[in-house]
Amino acid sequence: MSFPNPVRHITFDAHDPYALARFWSRLTGYPLEDSGPDDDEVLISPGQPGVPGLLFLRVPDTKTVKNRVHLDIQPPSGTRDAEVERLLGLGASVVDDRRTDDGLGWVVMADIEGNEFCVERGAVERGAVSS
Repeated sequence: MSFPNPVRHITFDAHDPYALARFWSRLTGYPLEDSGPDDDEVLISPGQPGVPGLLFLRVPDTKTVKNRVHLDIQPPSGTRDAEVERLLGLGASVVDDRRTDDGLGWVVMADIEGNEFCVERGAVERGAVSS
């Protein structure tokens, strides 16, 4: 299938693009492209055709309001709750806990520069894959 304008990168403004790219590299498993701590642009890429990479660009301004676009993360194995704990260990923070008593819902988190993203139930929890 061909698309008229496929998404090549999803771009994040950052004070420290290298640190933010390292955080997201640990979150996604996408490797860092050839870059260093002083670079103004840092890319992490899954290396799969048709799957956008994440590009981090140095900017002087600070994030001040809620993101209008965010990423939803769905763990391919394990649980949402285990992934939330792993991401807290990487330096993420919980912004809003939308988990419900029946096990549904999601957790709104922020990366190390305050960009929000959501952690949904894992694929196994959703029944999307067999355990």
